[in-house]
This record gives sequence, structure tokens and C-alpha cells, in this order.
Amino acid sequence: MALSRQRLVVEAESSIQTIMENLQSYRMKLAVNCEGFQYRLGDFRLQVGKVVPINSENLRGIVMEMEYLPISSWETSHLIMSEFFKLWKETLEKRSLPGHFVHVEPNFSEFGLSDQYTSQHTVVQYASIFAQMAATSQS
Repeated sequence: MALSRQRLVVEAESSIQTIMENLQSYRMKLAVNCEGFQYRLGDFRLQVGKVVPINSENLRGIVMEMEYLPISSWETSHLIMSEFFKLWKETLEKRSLPGHFVHVEPNFSEFGLSDQYTSQHTVVQYASIFAQMAATSQS
């Protein structure tokens, strides 16, 4: 769970959501279900999934996560990842597909996270992605 105002990443059991809602210190803004596939090509792992609000059939978005397996340093892998996403965006722009491509890149240092990529980095990334989706659905 990423607490954006406090800039904290905490690990807890699933019951924490109910506890926080009962304490009225937290209110869920967006509940989604993500389903997809994982692909591996050489040193790259790509996960692609659809994002659908819970209790709905409407597609809210598609999430793509890429990992370059030999490097666990965010700074070192950042250039490789940026090039990949630039190429992906250019490819999608050539097609007449609905929607638009958004590259969400959170500031991990705001959460006190080191350069070595961990599961906490993944939490912050997904929280940023879902916040972006919630913001675009309200506009």
C-alpha cells in the first residue's frame, strides 16, 4: 500500500483496508481488477494486463510493465526503459487506436526508496498508474 500524502510504502495484510476505512482515515477511490499475461524475451520480462473496475465490465485501461532482468538499479536501467517506451509510443501513434499512451514515472526518492529496485518500487509505480487513471476518469 502506498500512502501518497505521507510518502510511505507499507506492507500489510488485506484486512488493513477495512481497518483503515473503519477508522475513517482512508477511503478507497478506485477499486480495479488487473488481468493479463507475462512474456519473456531474452533479458526482458513484459507484463501486459487490462484494468477493469471491480463490479464492472468496462475496460479502464491497459497496463504494461517491463523489467530488464540483469539490472536492479533504477538509474542504470532507466535509459534502456526510456528508449523502449519511446519506441512503443511511436509505434502506437502510427495506428488508429482509441485512447492514448501515458508513461507514468514516479519519483521514488519522494518515498525514501533507494536506487536498488524492490517490490516497494512496484507498489509506488502501480499507485501512480492508478492515480493517473482515476484522474483521467474524472476529467
